[in-house]
Amino acid sequence: MLTPLQQILEAVLLAAGEPLSRARLEEIMGEEVDATTLDEALRGLAASYAERGFELVEVASGLRLQARERFAPWIARLSPERPARYSRAVLETLALIAWKQPVTRAEIEAVRGVSVNPNIMRTLQERGWITVVGKREGPGRPDLWGTTRQFLDDFNLQSLEDLAARVFPESAKER
Repeated sequence: MLTPLQQILEAVLLAAGEPLSRARLEEIMGEEVDATTLDEALRGLAASYAERGFELVEVASGLRLQARERFAPWIARLSPERPARYSRAVLETLALIAWKQPVTRAEIEAVRGVSVNPNIMRTLQERGWITVVGKREGPGRPDLWGTTRQFLDDFNLQSLEDLAARVFPESAKER
């Protein structure tokens, strides 16, 4: 049985339609709910979903309710449109930016061994997964590329460290 606070949090997270940070949840709840009480309520809420089709997940932008990954095949049937398919070149470029950021286009090209089509960078920018994070000192001051909070959210990551743990789970156990 959920507490009244957990019921409110559940309703707010469902209605938000986007991740909410703990600070934003504290703001919504007002002065009567402190950070410790909020954390306890969120832990209890997450535990209450153990046998449910959805879960409370923390990503880079905050907390959100989402369907469990194992139900993706059925959820995909809700929408007859096919999800965007990305070419190998797009995915390789994204992977290099995620692992080596901040990185220049020339550095990406050096690793991949081919030039990076401007459409690849545009596609990744339009998706909200990469952005220019600075300029490299040196001739021409090339753009430095990095991933965005949207990238972390879309891939269910709280931070880039989570990416390493997903790709190399055995090394995460050693930590």
